[in-house]
Amino acid sequence: MNLQEFLNNNPVDNVTEEVVISERFKAGKDKYLKFKIKAMTNNEFEEIRKKSTTMKKKGKVDFDVQKFNLSIIIENTVYPDFKDAESIKKLGCITPEDYVKKVLLAGEIVELSTQIQKLSGFDQDMDTLVEEAKN
Repeated sequence: MNLQEFLNNNPVDNVTEEVVISERFKAGKDKYLKFKIKAMTNNEFEEIRKKSTTMKKKGKVDFDVQKFNLSIIIENTVYPDFKDAESIKKLGCITPEDYVKKVLLAGEIVELSTQIQKLSGFDQDMDTLVEEAKN
């Protein structure tokens, strides 16, 4: 198989994975409740990045990391559905962002966002890839 065939056979629009993000989700001996996540496409990543960036005076840029992480989670977690209106209302929240902050610990938010970014290809060390390509 050549690279073109590989790309044609492996589009990135439906890459999913189940992940464990915390010991808190232990459901028994060696069993965990898992989150189902999906990879971000380039367009989705750019939209979230832009939404999390604001221009300040004198050309300074402000990047809201919390907004970025929450957006990644809300848009790329298949299960549970953080946009579920009934769940949001049940916990007295108004927005999906409020709901995520109510049900996940700060470290869990970072970990889930990190897992989604890894699935989206942001965990690749270029030096490692170059070495593998040489072999």
